[in-house]
Amino acid sequence: MATTAVKKKTGSMKAQHVVSRVLIYALLIIVAALMLIPFLWMLSASFKLNKDVFTFPIEWIPSNPRPQNYVDIWTKIPLLTFVKNTAFLTIVVTILQVLTSSFAAYAFAKLNFKGKNVLFFIVILTLIVPAETIIVPLYNRFTSWGMIDTIWPVVILSICGLGLKNGLYIYLMQQFFRGLPKELEQSAYIDGAGPLRAFWSIMLPNASNMMITVFLFSFTWQWTDTTYNAMLCPNLNILANVVLNVSSGVTDKVQAAAVEDTATLLVILPLLIVFLFAQRYFIQSIERSGLVE
Repeated sequence: MATTAVKKKTGSMKAQHVVSRVLIYALLIIVAALMLIPFLWMLSASFKLNKDVFTFPIEWIPSNPRPQNYVDIWTKIPLLTFVKNTAFLTIVVTILQVLTSSFAAYAFAKLNFKGKNVLFFIVILTLIVPAETIIVPLYNRFTSWGMIDTIWPVVILSICGLGLKNGLYIYLMQQFFRGLPKELEQSAYIDGAGPLRAFWSIMLPNASNMMITVFLFSFTWQWTDTTYNAMLCPNLNILANVVLNVSSGVTDKVQAAAVEDTATLLVILPLLIVFLFAQRYFIQSIERSGLVE
């Protein structure tokens, strides 16, 4: 009797486990589908005539594919030049944001100094203050310095820790540094290293996964930014400044919307490639960032 009851209980638990796993996977598939649908729709629209883009029900596989949309993009703008300029600006800004965020986060996580909590509270406040609220004072300041329409405004902001989403990067790195064992830092001090040497030789190499995550975030937002770029360097030849106006030179105005979808797809494609190669480090760092000693 007891053996039979144990078997029934075990079988019931296995059934519950299977059901729960099926429900979890079903939920994940639904969420993944909801996130992929806009991208798939954009991919489909990039091969359509404009009159077919907004038809309902949606024709996911175009009956008359139009690769000419990609040719229109290539002939409308010097795409390769824009990609090079965007890549250069994005990589420079991203590296600066990773470095400044790491330095600031280490100070907040491991060092003790007067006003530390107040300063960190201000950093947290930057997460909820929209960039649009400070863009006008920044524009006036950089105009007086003669830096508008150059890369210097976004570079200076990144060096000073005031770049796009910099507060978020400092917070993520600070959480990661807090989770690292104190013994790592103390061993460096025993060997005669100071705070800067301990940070550079011990703490920073151990934070490589989180640095890659911050790099991905920064790269993504800078690559597609239309706030700082539109105000501080509106005439710079980068992708974010031209993607919304790319259809203006298309002779066939009926085809304008489809060309815009094609341009948008080309803008986000490099981001997908970067994430594809770095997603493992991204997941590892997010898992680790919630662990605090």
